[in-house]
Amino acid sequence: MQPRGPLMIEHRLIERMLTHFRTELQRISITGKTDPVFIDTAVDFFRMYGDRTHHGKEELILFRELSKKQMSDADKITMDELINEHSTGRIVTAELVEANRRYRNGEDSALTIIKDKLRFLADFYPKHIEKEDKIFFPSMMKYLPESEQKSMLEEFWEFDRNLIHEKYKSVVESLDK
Repeated sequence: MQPRGPLMIEHRLIERMLTHFRTELQRISITGKTDPVFIDTAVDFFRMYGDRTHHGKEELILFRELSKKQMSDADKITMDELINEHSTGRIVTAELVEANRRYRNGEDSALTIIKDKLRFLADFYPKHIEKEDKIFFPSMMKYLPESEQKSMLEEFWEFDRNLIHEKYKSVVESLDK
């Protein structure tokens, strides 16, 4: 398996979650309300799985190794775009968290922001994923000899293995405060 394999598998789960965003948007249109627990669940998914797990492997392992390579200008530009898009996703997710907090506190106008953020993410991530799957990942493979791909896959597995411990250690630490 190439390093893009696990990343593309993760993309499929992210796409499945995005279908729930669209379902929630339909529910909001029909009822004029959102489910704050769904928003919490969606945010947790995107922060832990989409950002920490998936983007973590991309930024902390794949992009780190690729930045050591003599990449074409086009590939460097694409990688920079992807990094910026990850940052945009984090910002919009944080805005969704804040809007959900306000909505829970009775601020009905926050529902408009929730809808806008859900719609943005539901539209944004498929394009981002397509850029990675169809443009960047196929192109980047030429920079990684088979031995480096194998090492990268091993580092991916180790990265994933440690995440559950990191997550729940931070949960207990936050409760300790």
